[in-house]
Amino acid sequence: MHTKNIVAAGKEIKAAKKVLIMIHGRGASAEDILSLANYLDVKDFALIAPQANGGTWYPYSFMSAPVQNEPYLSAALSVLKEITADVIAQGIAPENIYFLGFSQGACLTLEFVTRNATKYGGAVAFTGGLIGDKIYPENYTGDFGGTPIFIGTSNPDPHVPVERVLASEMILQQMNAAVTVKVYPNMGHTVSQDEITLANKLVFNN
Repeated sequence: MHTKNIVAAGKEIKAAKKVLIMIHGRGASAEDILSLANYLDVKDFALIAPQANGGTWYPYSFMSAPVQNEPYLSAALSVLKEITADVIAQGIAPENIYFLGFSQGACLTLEFVTRNATKYGGAVAFTGGLIGDKIYPENYTGDFGGTPIFIGTSNPDPHVPVERVLASEMILQQMNAAVTVKVYPNMGHTVSQDEITLANKLVFNN
């Protein structure tokens, strides 16, 4: 099960006006995802990266029935909820909290913010979609209030079908997120320079 095991970088929260919560992918680490910050316009941000127990947030594909990924999925979402609450308790308003994830971390990012929609600073999902064997709209509540969200993905991608990305986009739009999705032909399961550029332009410089 996951516990709140955090690696921090960037500014101290007390000295920062904005916070970026970064969520690593399967088999990766908090340090791995934090290294992406070197390419993002977040030099004035506090950076927080939780570490999944065993390097994996949930054991099976994000397209599996949610019950198959329990209790790990709920534990992962709880970690993010606790981190977000901690950041707010330290004086950072939700509209100054940002989220970013890659692959499994991107799926977790989208699932968390959509289950807890409010006006955030923004969210970036490098190859991800909402979690489940199908979309469960009853899990998603709140209003994004124009929060900018960028999703980049490859077509095809070995883990994330484009159809799920587009279905996720529709849910986010219905909840008043300002969503931008870009599908890259045969990009592979990676993060491209163009995605970095768009994340900076659409989310971090918003």
